[in-house]
Amino acid sequence: MTERPDKEVGFAHMFAAARYSLGGVRRLWGETAFRHEVLAFVLISVVFLLSGAPLWGYVGATLLFLLTVSIEALNTAVEEITDHASPNYSEMAKYAKDLGSFAVFCLLMANGIWAAYVLATLWLPFIA
Repeated sequence: MTERPDKEVGFAHMFAAARYSLGGVRRLWGETAFRHEVLAFVLISVVFLLSGAPLWGYVGATLLFLLTVSIEALNTAVEEITDHASPNYSEMAKYAKDLGSFAVFCLLMANGIWAAYVLATLWLPFIA
């Protein structure tokens, strides 16, 4: 078993934390769902740009995207730990994974609702 590295302090801790975060991004990039979420955010941003969405629309979409990414990371962590702790089939492991997936789904719905709301505020005045 590999020995645990010593704790970093001061500025070294800050750089170590950044390295750990980049490692998390690299691991998350391996998840197809994450890559799809990034693509969806880029597409929403392009649609907002082409439709002349206001700044508050971009800010809301960006905050929701970051929240989605953070929950996707936690969901992936739950799956990793669950697979390690319970390599055989387990109802409890299934429930843990399903709950993580549901959390991501809820945020994806929030992203879609937000995008639809922002676009509706742009288009509805022309329809009426």
